[in-house]
Amino acid sequence: MLAADTIVVVDGDVLGKPRNAEEATRMLERLSGRRHEVATAFALLDERGEVFANQVVRTEVVFRPLEASEIAEYVSSGEPFDKAGAYAIQGGAGDFVVGVQGSRSNVIGLPMDEVEAVLRRAGLWVRP
Repeated sequence: MLAADTIVVVDGDVLGKPRNAEEATRMLERLSGRRHEVATAFALLDERGEVFANQVVRTEVVFRPLEASEIAEYVSSGEPFDKAGAYAIQGGAGDFVVGVQGSRSNVIGLPMDEVEAVLRRAGLWVRP
């Protein structure tokens, strides 16, 4: 079994998934024009339910300054509500991002290169 979760960290504060539009707006305002970290932890369990491997992957992301109107428009799209930090780099917030240092797939939600390496070590990686 593979399990993973992603958080956004800015100024040492963890931003999870926003509960409502106000919280999503506050998160995006806080990220506007700033650098933050996206961290995804994942674990691979063996057939006995024991941890075979686990890892935390960190990526630095930089947002350009955002206008209040574009934050409001993005929040009204509904996209932020199931996303850590209230944004999806692969979606409408891709335009907010001016820099990514590290794994882009980590920011999307699962660091594929690192997960693939663990699955290969476990003999579980099969390409179709």
